Amino acid sequence: QVQLVQSGGGLVQAGGSLRLSCAASGRTIKSYAIAWFRQVPGAEREYVAAVTWGGEGTDYADSVKGRFTVSGDNAKNTVYLQMNKLEPEDTAVYYCGAKWGSVPAPWAHEYDTWGQGTQVTVAS
Repeated sequence: QVQLVQSGGGLVQAGGSLRLSCAASGRTIKSYAIAWFRQVPGAEREYVAAVTWGGEGTDYADSVKGRFTVSGDNAKNTVYLQMNKLEPEDTAVYYCGAKWGSVPAPWAHEYDTWGQGTQVTVAS
């Protein structure tokens, strides 16, 4: 079983940048794809981006393409979400999730394990 611990997030002005981290541990972390989702109150968890373990493949939601970058550091067992040109609409609680297998998916129910979530607030 993989465990995920998130860090980063906070308050930033529109146009600013933040980086989120998702540290993974467990015996079989290399068998997982890691994705980032976000959620606002009253809404379902929304797919943001994903990376296959090792960083060979990445995928992004249209709403963040060109602004967000997902990457993985195998040595640190950590996945990052670099968020640039942030907009007020990006305000949400961000979660990283782990999915067994190398192929990520844009659906939250596909993910087995979640980080604790971290708040990102973008002020206009």
